[in-house]
Amino acid sequence: MLSLMEAILYKIIFGLFSLIGLIPRNSAIKIANFLGRLWFIVDRRHRNVALENLTHVFGTEKNTDEIRKLARQVFCNLAFIVFEIGWLLRLKKKEFSKYFHVYGLHYLKNAHKKGKGVLVLTGHMGNWELMSLPAKMLGYSMSAIYRPLDFKPLDLFFINLRGSYGTTLYPKKNAMRPILRGLKKGELIGIFLDQNTPVRSGVFVDFFNRKACTNKGLALIALRTDAPVIPLFLLREEGGYRVEFGPEVPVIRTGDKEKDIKTTTRQYNRVLEDVIRRYPDQWFWVHKRWKTKNPAIRKT
Repeated sequence: MLSLMEAILYKIIFGLFSLIGLIPRNSAIKIANFLGRLWFIVDRRHRNVALENLTHVFGTEKNTDEIRKLARQVFCNLAFIVFEIGWLLRLKKKEFSKYFHVYGLHYLKNAHKKGKGVLVLTGHMGNWELMSLPAKMLGYSMSAIYRPLDFKPLDLFFINLRGSYGTTLYPKKNAMRPILRGLKKGELIGIFLDQNTPVRSGVFVDFFNRKACTNKGLALIALRTDAPVIPLFLLREEGGYRVEFGPEVPVIRTGDKEKDIKTTTRQYNRVLEDVIRRYPDQWFWVHKRWKTKNPAIRKT
């Protein structure tokens, strides 16, 4: 429940995004590129994080200038998300197919036929805030796990934005029961797996040749329910968006639960690595993905 002031702020946020949505798409791209370059200059902290991450992954393939250029484009793409959200508020259903082009839909259809729901493996690629739309466009019910924002008016805005396209959001804390209920009803359950995770809820597996604490929840649920795991990413391409479904990622079962969780989670990371390498400017490089350190490794 919002307070009066929070309710006013929510209306202001909604109004601002609606106004932004009036800006023609080509003009919005130019403005976003200007703002992204400016952001790259003034935000030293996030700039350094992006440069460090990109250097780790592409340092042997790209020189310093190329990595810096790529990082700058990352900031421009992130700035464009704001304009895309405003545009989404005004997008009509009849325009969906004009801008959203679906690939690999047969992977989702085959998985859904199993009758166990579908676990959707995804990450912060392209504009993840638009991912609610493809599910509605294709006629599927979708839910997603998310971390509530501290600023309640903005949190409610995003809940309503995604909800307007049929997606139900479950807060990360205590999400297991609604996930299991959703799978039994045949829903698509979206889980982001590309962010840093505390030791208590993750496992350390390779991510771009560096141990990253990765949430083990997706592997645990897949092992418990036998629900198929299908990758889904919403990627920008010229003139619109590429809605890309990937082949089912099999669960590893050897009888050793801890080993199976790690091996399966590593497979999920490989899927993320592949799409990030194909669209390196569209991932969330400003995040400290390798922040959590493995307590089992002691410095000597």
